[in-house]
Amino acid sequence: MTRKILVTSALPYANGSIHLGHMVEHIQTDIWVRFQKLRGHECYYCCADDTHGTPVMLAAQKQGVKPEDMIARVREEHLADFSGFLIGYDNYYSTHSPENQTHSERIYRALKANGKIESRVIEQLYDPEKNMFLPDRFVKGECPKCHAADQYGDNCEVCGTTYSPTELIKPYSAVSGAVPVLKESEHFFFKLGECADFLKEWTAGTNPHDGKPHLQPEALNKMKEWLHPDENGEGGLSDWDISRDAPYFGFEIPDAPGKYFYVWLDAPVGYMASFQNLCDRIGIDFNEFFQAGSDTEMYHFIGKDILYFHALFWPAMLHFSGHRAPSGVFAHGFLTVDGQKMSKSRGTFITAKSYLDQKLNPEWMRYYIAAKLNSKIEDIDLNLNDFISRVNSDLVGKYVNIAARAAGFIAKRFEGRLQDVSGSALLSKLAAESEHIAESYENREYARALRDIMALADLVNEYVDANKPWELAKQEGQEVRLHEVCGELINAFAMLTAYLAPVLPKVAENAAAFLNIPALTWANTRETLGAHTINKYEHLMQRVEQKQVDNLIEANKQSIQAAAEPAAEASRYAPVAGQASFDDFMKIDMRVAKVLNCEAVEGSTKLLKFDLDFGFEKRIIFSGIAASYPNPAELNGRMVIAVANFAPRKMAKFGVSEGMILSAAAQDGKLRLLDVHEGAQPGDKVG
Repeated sequence: MTRKILVTSALPYANGSIHLGHMVEHIQTDIWVRFQKLRGHECYYCCADDTHGTPVMLAAQKQGVKPEDMIARVREEHLADFSGFLIGYDNYYSTHSPENQTHSERIYRALKANGKIESRVIEQLYDPEKNMFLPDRFVKGECPKCHAADQYGDNCEVCGTTYSPTELIKPYSAVSGAVPVLKESEHFFFKLGECADFLKEWTAGTNPHDGKPHLQPEALNKMKEWLHPDENGEGGLSDWDISRDAPYFGFEIPDAPGKYFYVWLDAPVGYMASFQNLCDRIGIDFNEFFQAGSDTEMYHFIGKDILYFHALFWPAMLHFSGHRAPSGVFAHGFLTVDGQKMSKSRGTFITAKSYLDQKLNPEWMRYYIAAKLNSKIEDIDLNLNDFISRVNSDLVGKYVNIAARAAGFIAKRFEGRLQDVSGSALLSKLAAESEHIAESYENREYARALRDIMALADLVNEYVDANKPWELAKQEGQEVRLHEVCGELINAFAMLTAYLAPVLPKVAENAAAFLNIPALTWANTRETLGAHTINKYEHLMQRVEQKQVDNLIEANKQSIQAAAEPAAEASRYAPVAGQASFDDFMKIDMRVAKVLNCEAVEGSTKLLKFDLDFGFEKRIIFSGIAASYPNPAELNGRMVIAVANFAPRKMAKFGVSEGMILSAAAQDGKLRLLDVHEGAQPGDKVG
């Protein structure tokens, strides 16, 4: 049965370049969409630039241009990068569009009519120097839960706690550095708390099309934490502030002059707008996909950092405005490079443009990323040496060479004509894996699919070595056998190419031209070409050279240096917090402690667990410095400085942290523990 499927990737923000971290998601999505199309399903892939909000407004002001002009330019840059990596959108649009304004207003009015919108007068942080209310991400300060410094105003990147900007300790404006003041303003709230029963049912529910859960197990567990208050009454759903005050770049709320939709309201509506734009252009029935009770499917591929918005806000917005909820939300982890966060100073903050400018084949990266991806919410690592080795071994050594080793004999000896080898035992083995590999693609188990495909390539290469066509060509009376063997190899190559087509679309296109067929489909994984004439073979892929990767790293280092402004060195420092009294300082009890054991925390990419000896007692402290210390055992035996008189804090599901270890935020983004002079002992007071 032909399925009707709408697929989206998260919308890139129109205030920065596309980097390889973005590419993980869009490559993952593109592979799944291409697979569905190869299977003959009606599948549409829509995306757009996320264009609204204060950051875009301020960036445009800094550049001296209108926001509309800036976002139009950035969209073209983003689309060029994605196209360079062969991302095959059916439509790539913008959230600053008439379709998005229309749908955002309709959803807002429907929610309001349904009793899910109310206005309240709230106190909000206001920048007295810039004369503007500060959005969450433009306020920074100390986390009210774990006391980590320099955290944003909506959530802590160390302990994961969400909160309002007014809860930050010692807040400061990220725009001017000024200490913000509280000011009253009327805001509009989506009553998310009233949606809890529906969300509990939806998050734990399954897709009626295939019985699969709407969410991955890890995502469902996280939803349970957010949906259900803990024993202390903390947690649970809070109503959601969906409005922002002027000045703001976005859509003005109907009947509310000077009030604008918060970007996270109209951004996911951008999925609808992009699809609406496509529907209007090519004649698709939009309502069939978004009406309540729709028989179509809708899937969102996102990063784990925006799971809250896509698995709670978005389904609730859709449902209570009279639309269908998603069939599934697929979250993925982050990308590290050589085991560490992407770093500008090391040249491993790799932009898509720099990769393409260095003439590296985008299908190399598509394959490597796919070979790391599964259906879990796990971070993946780009190991640059492994990248070179795996691409050269798998794609060039195992796969492409199959065609290269047989095509010449077919062209020279048999005028490009293949035998009908439909009875081949080798090809039967390859065809037998079709549904198994299809299941892996369907379930986003790309790493497993590629392992199985490369195992088949190994089988084919064993057949080459066993039959040695180059020797058959030298032997009299072996012409028929040579023709048969080379025909089997060309057919095997066609089958492997069909298996790899979602990952390597350009190679598949060129291979189809060589095989003299219109295009490869999933049917080619099970069927032979028959008595058929092929075209001249042109080499399909080159090897990765170490120098190319070295040049990529160097190019990224140079681009960062070239872009640096003279004032960059001074501006990297966080503004000095407001004055504190000596009495305030004396309340903080800092002590020297010895690290008895330090280890990574299972289930967290940020936290390290420290077993510390304070001299007078032993304690456990969790610290969000895992990215800066990839080998935590090296800290064993070291002296550190820790705050000893903070109240214990529950760290989600990881345990209780009994203090805070002090570190310095360096220019390269790493957190470095403070050194303790020789002779200091555990328990010594710092002051």
